[in-house]
Amino acid sequence: MSDLRKIIIDGQEVEVDGAMTLIQACEQVGVEVPRFCYHERLSIAGNCRMCLVEVVGGPPKPAASCAMQVRDVRGGRNGELPEVKTNSPMVKKAREGVMEFLLINHPLDCPICDQGGECDLQDQAMAYGVDFSRFREPKRAVDDLDLGPLVETHMTRCISCTRCVRFTSEVAGITQMGQTGRGEDAEITSYLNETLDSNLQGNIIDLCPVGALVSKPYAFTARPWELTKTETIDVMDALGSNIRVDTKGREVMRILPRNHDGVNEEWISDKTRFVWDGLRRQRLDTPYIRENGKLRPASWGEALSKAAEALKGASKPAGIIGDLAPVEAIYSLKQMIEGQGGVVECRTDGAKLPAGNRSGYVGTATVEEIDTAEMILLIGTNPRDEAPVLNARIRKAWAAGAKVARIGKPVDLTYEVIELGTGREALAKLAEMDHSDKHGTPGVMIIGQGALTEADGAAVLGTAMQTAAAGQSKFMVLHTAASRVGAMDVDATNERAMEAVQDADVIYNLGADEVEIGEGAFVIYQGSHGDRGAHRADVILPGAAYTEEQGLFVNTEGRPQLALRSGFAPGDAKENWAILRALSAELGATLPWNNLAELRHALVADVPHLQAIDEVPENDWQPLESGQLGDVDFRYALRDFYLTNPIARASALMADLSKAAQDRASTALAAE
Repeated sequence: MSDLRKIIIDGQEVEVDGAMTLIQACEQVGVEVPRFCYHERLSIAGNCRMCLVEVVGGPPKPAASCAMQVRDVRGGRNGELPEVKTNSPMVKKAREGVMEFLLINHPLDCPICDQGGECDLQDQAMAYGVDFSRFREPKRAVDDLDLGPLVETHMTRCISCTRCVRFTSEVAGITQMGQTGRGEDAEITSYLNETLDSNLQGNIIDLCPVGALVSKPYAFTARPWELTKTETIDVMDALGSNIRVDTKGREVMRILPRNHDGVNEEWISDKTRFVWDGLRRQRLDTPYIRENGKLRPASWGEALSKAAEALKGASKPAGIIGDLAPVEAIYSLKQMIEGQGGVVECRTDGAKLPAGNRSGYVGTATVEEIDTAEMILLIGTNPRDEAPVLNARIRKAWAAGAKVARIGKPVDLTYEVIELGTGREALAKLAEMDHSDKHGTPGVMIIGQGALTEADGAAVLGTAMQTAAAGQSKFMVLHTAASRVGAMDVDATNERAMEAVQDADVIYNLGADEVEIGEGAFVIYQGSHGDRGAHRADVILPGAAYTEEQGLFVNTEGRPQLALRSGFAPGDAKENWAILRALSAELGATLPWNNLAELRHALVADVPHLQAIDEVPENDWQPLESGQLGDVDFRYALRDFYLTNPIARASALMADLSKAAQDRASTALAAE
């Protein structure tokens, strides 16, 4: 129940929830209060004192608005409403005093600081700083920390807001950062000088209000005002995090998160943030044709006619769809290959996802419903690797009191997990139990791709869905491929699945680099990077990466989102849908659209829910029949978090992070 209270803020009478802090109440009425340590997604520290306000009738001193609730502000003795002022002479003087203290030891680094131009301290100093200092003693200096290859530290700039400490311990779930010392000797440090062991650590760069924590790969490469900013969607996992891509000319310089409460809040994983150097390396920028066992560069006309010739002569053509393909390209490939009498398949990892049953390949739960769940069951999934931002959300629910249980091998998920077993036996046992006691308790069951890729994947999915139905629990399928749900939506599937692909004489490979294609078939590869698919190809058609074309992606909860183009593909590489449209003309079976708008028109005519951008459609609950389960343990879908797709494998930084993670896993501690 809300506890509404009336309060006057800067002469304006408003009604707000009594549990709100004063800084939240001020934000609700559009009054901006400066802050350094306060962050709406972290616990309250109350240690920077920049958010001081005057409480009328209260003690004759300013109060920290981040640490005082509305219900704690008393009204006047004659029944007057409580009143808060944010711009009185007392407040102005107090904030100027705080700013003077903060700048006592802060170095004059602005001309060479990477935070310059987007620094909270600079902005607040413009508003509350004075043009002189009364401090005559020498400034103190602090040794820099080594937090690893992602976060560069300049700890002399640190103002001890502790945002990084609170984020790593509360959201990322690691305990390597903390504060030692008191007074002038206080400093943020890491435990035993350890590097950070988290795939969410890059978020502390965004949280740092000064230049103490900056991006190591981006350091000294660009200024914020030089960059063109594009709001788009991430494809490194299936969560579909909202991101902003900053480009300088044709180069992607950095990737930052955008706030979206329903998907990623304001966090992104390290792979999402730092994979951009992979967009520059090993790029396919011209078509190739294989002659006498060797690839040679070719013109577009030559490559398309060679591909068309192969497809025309094929008796059993097949198309396979990779993890990063937009829905428009998948739809175009499906129309073209099926028009030639062939088959298309997106379930390249062998996942037994049911075609046409959206509740079976997406589920019924939204990401946001994890926040309010009281019981969460994980089946055959390691969300810390498969979707780190979703894992942080599960941790948030756990911290709020939810119970998390797992069927699968024990791994550290950063929160306490009730272990139910490691394999199918535990799932069968769970299915046989009476779940009527869970009726009315909000719960979410999350099943991973690792549980669905074995021979009994359909039986596992059916058993899980029947169990979810018995306990009246919401159900979610956690995908690992950004393109998978969109491909299932346009029905890029075949009854015989990958068997039909292996039997094909011509295979059109749309960016599927995680698939081994046997000898014998003629392979046309369309993709952005010279990865495994290109090595096996007879014809290579260079396509655009996810930052270089507009495209629809449907995330793991079934939410269609629009990725926008932030730059252009290198060399002669083209947009993926356009390559397929050009090839269809060569085949003499021209696809019936000439531009992206016409293609989308045809797409939403076939699949209407794709036009509801950023909305999660409700799926009809159609539980599958539970079948005969095997007796093996569940395997997790990802072996290496950092090297899951061709862009990540082209990134030197991801290779370094992968090696560091392997070294950490194999190094025994002294106590062991």
